[in-house]
Amino acid sequence: MSNNIATVGGNIITAGPDELRSSRVLKSSARGLSYFFGGLAILFALWWISIYLVTLNPSGALFAYFGPLPAFQAIPGLWERGTIPNALSTSGYRLGAGLFIAIVIGVPIGILMGRSRWFLELSNVPFQFLRMISPLSWEPIAVIVFPGWDQAIIFLIAIASVWPVAFATAAGLAKVDPAWFKVARNLGAKPWHVLTLIILPAITFDVLTGIRLALGVAWIVLIPAEFLGVTSGFGYAIENAREGMEYANLMAMVLVIGAVGYVLDSTCLLLIKRFSWHRQS
Repeated sequence: MSNNIATVGGNIITAGPDELRSSRVLKSSARGLSYFFGGLAILFALWWISIYLVTLNPSGALFAYFGPLPAFQAIPGLWERGTIPNALSTSGYRLGAGLFIAIVIGVPIGILMGRSRWFLELSNVPFQFLRMISPLSWEPIAVIVFPGWDQAIIFLIAIASVWPVAFATAAGLAKVDPAWFKVARNLGAKPWHVLTLIILPAITFDVLTGIRLALGVAWIVLIPAEFLGVTSGFGYAIENAREGMEYANLMAMVLVIGAVGYVLDSTCLLLIKRFSWHRQS
């Protein structure tokens, strides 16, 4: 194993593999941070320029409240009044419950689709048909069927999220080498052993990727689902700010929604890298 050698003032300095690895990590982290803050700077600059151009016309002066500065200034007040913490707890509960139901239903369905040819062919048309129905179009039916709005919103999130999980699970299982199952049967493995020792470890990457996609869909569905019928959550906070013509608060909530969504997506990405056998050591 070779070392990096440098000469400083006539002295020979060697850098071992650990130092080189640390240097690469630091450079990669610095590059990632620069891209992160650079991208945000470009986004907020475009936002500010757009609002500035609109407000040049006196008839658009009201749009000044939609700018980034009023939005950032409104966030501390929304937090102190409990608007943001309450929205985090209520929307988080609905999102978590809906995703949990989608995972519990979607993973077994995906395993069946990946392991059973006849089930895949039989379910393909109805599943594709249901998948293409907008989740929000189920809202009038959900309101009638379920006793409360919370249950209706959780149902909308679940029905929107189940398809990415199911199809990602099926796609992951389809990539598993059939020889693995033959070897397991020859060694006397029971179905439970095949499931826990072969199927689940092999499809972890695809399941987590499906959950990440489902999370994005669920987050998009959650906000408009909270516009009507409830008095809590991010969707309600936006609708309440709009009705009160508190446009700075409205944009502040939009910022918070984007930030929370980004954190959730980044968390899923970290889980994919951490628990997947695809990750590089």
